[in-house]
Amino acid sequence: MRRLTSLFPSEFLEEHAEELGVVERDRKLQIPAFVWAFVFGFAAGEGRTLADFRRCYNSTADKTLSPGGFYQRLTPTLAEYFSDLVEAALDEVAVPDSVDVDVERFRDVMIADGTILRLHELLSEKYKSRYEEQAGAKLHLLQNATEKTIERFDITHEKTHDSTMFKTGSWLQGRLILFDLAYFKYRRFALIDENDGYFVSRLKQNANPVITKELREWRGDAIRLEGRQIHDVVDDLYRTYIDVEVEAEFKRGLYNGTQSLDTKRFRVVGVRNEDADDYHLYITNLPREEFLPSDLATLYRCRWEVELLFRELKTQYELDEFDTADPAVVEILVYAALLSLLVSRDLLGLVTEVADDEIVFPPERWAATFRSHAQLILSKLGEFLGYSPQPLLERLIEDAQKIHQQRPILQETLATATQPRCES
Repeated sequence: MRRLTSLFPSEFLEEHAEELGVVERDRKLQIPAFVWAFVFGFAAGEGRTLADFRRCYNSTADKTLSPGGFYQRLTPTLAEYFSDLVEAALDEVAVPDSVDVDVERFRDVMIADGTILRLHELLSEKYKSRYEEQAGAKLHLLQNATEKTIERFDITHEKTHDSTMFKTGSWLQGRLILFDLAYFKYRRFALIDENDGYFVSRLKQNANPVITKELREWRGDAIRLEGRQIHDVVDDLYRTYIDVEVEAEFKRGLYNGTQSLDTKRFRVVGVRNEDADDYHLYITNLPREEFLPSDLATLYRCRWEVELLFRELKTQYELDEFDTADPAVVEILVYAALLSLLVSRDLLGLVTEVADDEIVFPPERWAATFRSHAQLILSKLGEFLGYSPQPLLERLIEDAQKIHQQRPILQETLATATQPRCES
């Protein structure tokens, strides 16, 4: 329990909640219990309903909250508070588990990606979707695979292009960035190179740069590639690798109201996929002297780490299932899911430290284990923090009784409807 309370000390949770105005002066809401109820309630609950989170809180805190008292606290301010907690935890927790590639050459290996979250259709104005009568948000992550942390996260509407969320600058120096096709742009690649950074991306099908030089010589009557466009020749090749220099034309950013054309030379590598009888094509600025084509394919596989992260959020924490039309609640639930993930990985770090060195903990198996024990961990944490929740029988009575006195339950409705017939 000390591991968890050192990650989020109660004093810090209370002070920051007061700074943002999340809690009232009478302190009726016990903010540490409230935060932990969302962290572990998100992991433990089957439906992830707001009622489930309220029950988690009532089973932990000294005093219970009514449904109205609970729901009125789910505000944009609380969403901002949870976002700040995610930011605070990112500096402390390793996510994801590991990258099995030698990356000592780089200051860091970064992975940029995003995933779509399907929302209630009533949120279509705020969270615009690509499809009519739907709503969708997009979670953008910039992951540091070397330090095993998430460096940045953003939530936007679904139609926001991933590419617009990636900003170039001096921070790129010495770093390797791995992109999927959503981030493909020659100008971006040029800016990374000009900031002394490195990149590897898949080559788009509609990107067809001109080959200026072959970086590997082939014996015999090999097809000459110089002066030809890459996609025009790949279908005629059967060699194991393609390794060429290409020249790409692109528009620079606006300057004094005009955009100038420019060219830049990059390296394109093809690794043959025998099963599909084609090539996986990559574009990069990594030098051939240090990175062979097979090395680039291995490096690019690091991108699978962020895909596993998104899959864990969606399969284990059901991140893409939202049954609410309140945008603030959507943000709260997304941040709660990220907090659950971070706390889960922090506990995985503790388990790894204690266990024998030869024991391996696959991330998804660990996530399932964490979920199955989340309610027990929350109970033990409440005891550690000194909370004395209402007796179980009283909580059962409170949760099970009819809340709205004017709303008849089904049995009452049936009894009223059939009574005249019985009397007649």
